[in-house]
Amino acid sequence: MKVLLTRPEGKNHAMAVALEKQGIPYVITPLIKILPTFTSNSQDRFAHADAIIFVSTNAVTFAKQLHSSPWPTDIPYFAVGQATQKALLALGIQATAPKKGAPQTSEGVLALPALASIKNKNILIVRGTGGRETLADTLKQRQAQVTYWEVYQRVPVELKANQITNQWQIAKIDTIIVTSGEILSNLIKLVPNELFSWLQTCHIIVPSARVEQLAFQHGLVHVTNAKAANANAMISTLIT
Repeated sequence: MKVLLTRPEGKNHAMAVALEKQGIPYVITPLIKILPTFTSNSQDRFAHADAIIFVSTNAVTFAKQLHSSPWPTDIPYFAVGQATQKALLALGIQATAPKKGAPQTSEGVLALPALASIKNKNILIVRGTGGRETLADTLKQRQAQVTYWEVYQRVPVELKANQITNQWQIAKIDTIIVTSGEILSNLIKLVPNELFSWLQTCHIIVPSARVEQLAFQHGLVHVTNAKAANANAMISTLIT
């Protein structure tokens, strides 16, 4: 087994350490990069929120960069996943997240009892541009007022397709960790048609049912849903 790690620069360390402990070789090739959006009015966004939901560790990181003043302490915070919960805790913020074993996704957050009765509440979702609408749509169905604060954007990394995919083949990559739909899309775009049969032989590990379905729609056949994007979930799926 040889694993390809595709998360943005600086985000592959935990998975790399986990693989090294298991004696599994790997190659790191970031397929997207994360950039701030430089949005403003963060003070107003926080001031009018009755609850704040962070969808990722990137949301926490870039929100802190854009709003370095103290955050509200008298409202509840929620995190889509335990990694995001830990990122908030590092800032001194206690957030509620799906428990271990529950889906570390929007659906997992929506199942939290604290978000069941939110009629007329102002919910702020902190995310990247162009994220999923499931979370907001369901909260609106529960008669909440929902606003977004989009603090980062995902940009494909420019790579020479034939060169990079040939390198992966030479390196004997047979397993690929894909932690988002954007990474999956760039992976599909990178692999030329004549090498797509090679990609179909690879084991693709994804973080959610949504990305799993996208992978199948693109013609990939050996796909496993780890049910979360964190290193623990991915490595557990890998060695099972």
